[in-house]
Amino acid sequence: MIRYAQVVVPVPLKADFTYSFDSEKMEIVPGVRVIVPFGTRRKSIQGYVISVSDKKPEGNFEIKAVTRVIDKEPLFDRSDYDLALWMEKFYFSSRGEILDTMIPGGKKDTAFGALDADEAMPRPDVVLSDEQENAVRTVMETDKRMFYLFGVTGSGKTEVFLRCAEQVINQGGQVIYLVPEITLTHQLALQVTKRFKNNVAILHSGMTDSQRIAQWRKIKRSEVSLVIGARSAVFAPFKNLKMIIIDEEHENSYKSGNAPRYHARQVAQKRILDCNGKLLMGSATPSLEAWQLMKDPSKMVRIDLRHRVGGGSMPKVEIADMTKEEGIFSSLLQEKMLRTLAEGRQVILFLNRRGYSYYFHCRSCGYELKCPHCDVAMTYHKRRNILQCHYCGHSQKPVSVCPECGSMDVMYSGFGTEQVEHEIQRLFPLYRVARLDTDTVSKDRSAIQKTLDEFRAGNIHILLGTQMVAKGLNFPNVKLVGIIMADSGLLIPDFRAEERTFDLLVQVSGRSGRSDSEGEVIVQTRMKDNPAIYFAARGEVERFFDQELSIRKETNFPPFSRMVNIVVHSSNASAARAFADMLAQRLRSVVKKTQVYGANECPIEKIRENYRFQILLRSSYPVDMLNCIAKVTSDLKVPSNVAFDIDVDPVELM
Repeated sequence: MIRYAQVVVPVPLKADFTYSFDSEKMEIVPGVRVIVPFGTRRKSIQGYVISVSDKKPEGNFEIKAVTRVIDKEPLFDRSDYDLALWMEKFYFSSRGEILDTMIPGGKKDTAFGALDADEAMPRPDVVLSDEQENAVRTVMETDKRMFYLFGVTGSGKTEVFLRCAEQVINQGGQVIYLVPEITLTHQLALQVTKRFKNNVAILHSGMTDSQRIAQWRKIKRSEVSLVIGARSAVFAPFKNLKMIIIDEEHENSYKSGNAPRYHARQVAQKRILDCNGKLLMGSATPSLEAWQLMKDPSKMVRIDLRHRVGGGSMPKVEIADMTKEEGIFSSLLQEKMLRTLAEGRQVILFLNRRGYSYYFHCRSCGYELKCPHCDVAMTYHKRRNILQCHYCGHSQKPVSVCPECGSMDVMYSGFGTEQVEHEIQRLFPLYRVARLDTDTVSKDRSAIQKTLDEFRAGNIHILLGTQMVAKGLNFPNVKLVGIIMADSGLLIPDFRAEERTFDLLVQVSGRSGRSDSEGEVIVQTRMKDNPAIYFAARGEVERFFDQELSIRKETNFPPFSRMVNIVVHSSNASAARAFADMLAQRLRSVVKKTQVYGANECPIEKIRENYRFQILLRSSYPVDMLNCIAKVTSDLKVPSNVAFDIDVDPVELM
């Protein structure tokens, strides 16, 4: 018998498509994936079945046949599809693209090479502090929907999260526990696996597609009650979801950088609203959006954890003014490192820039070497002896003669983690150093855990890295943290630059003094009076957030308004410019309560041969703004050599 399936496919079209199938040969039900021909060339593509009917739809169009069925049982249901439709409207992406993001790939089921509960570390019987006990009681007994655990680094937020999850599960509910990818360490996975035994599924990008789909099926069948994972785990298909936990809520990694550009926090709020559950978030450095919500207890309940657990105390922080220093290391940091290492204690050094040096210029004519495909400087990697672009991946041999004027009076300046590692080896030859950045772990994801395990065992004395060493790590023997160039993030033209810098400094500083009161932090900077650096060094989190909030209120930046960033791009600069100007003009003609800025060149004008222009919209009436964008873009004729992306509530504007 011939039946008909309505299918959505992962293309930027807000529509579903009809396909036929023989029900005697294929078993197709809503929620399964299928392979279907799509487009004039009948290219095969994976689609998602949203409904099945016996009745042929009306209309004079060709109905193609389903090629094959992938799944034996549904991967999503109507509530999942309704969430995709909500996201389609809110994030200006298509339902097919959203389902493709929600549901892991993988063409067959395999056993997940999961952590064996028997090999997990035994959990000591942790006795909660009074603050932690109060936090758990407040979350579980207060009739509110959103809670925020505002606690200093090392205050035991993870234990509170897990105790709340245990209580929800004991009451028959299900829990999603989100962590930034960078903190989803083997240690945390083992801890959770041990505590919840066979009742937990883990989702992260290090798994194969088949492993992820196997975990997804376990969740769908309600074989587990807890899911732990990064951003996309927010879509876990629980039937009785009662709590979503977001650890390190301020992290930018919760916002997707590609379409659909969703924010896991916003999706979590939507899911909790639909299931009448609770959203529990936490951080030592909340996002300003969350900080503003905490001002009103009827919207979000704030719970403070002001003290470290396990005997540690907040570290002593000193600023090294690099305007009075030469070289990479200040005399203060060198002195502290020697003393710390001589005591048998460990050091973490942080620099958010990889490579050896990142700026080539000619002293004769002023020429600056940039990537031929992007509007950014090339970074020199000494170990591989190449110049590389960190945006498109283009690489070339280093140059010693100016390509513009032929002068040999050229120089490489600036420094990254590779050069810092070289300098450490020169200054501290008796001690072992390890570097953690994307250059050292790109070929071997397990290298991160191997390095951290060695550092924890004391076989490495100095750990140097980028954001990989900044957050979520607990090493009791670390006494000193050195922040090499604290102000690098302040030079980015973005209204969130100070907030991000402050968050990073507080989080990195928190790696020190976890088990005693002897922790020290040295902050190297040329901008010691900048509020982000001044308040971070003094540990005055609330003063910084309140001051930053007052500035945002005066300038009407988020969280006192909402923003949308539209980026038009094309390999033809004039075509991109013309379309961006036209789009900006059309938007201005329909908006009433929204400001439209641009079209202007993006701060990084060219990436991967594409010229980029942005239109920024800002409004205190987000519904009006989103409706106007939908109205303008719904029937927009876009030239074949131009494309544009819509980013709602952008976290960066580069």
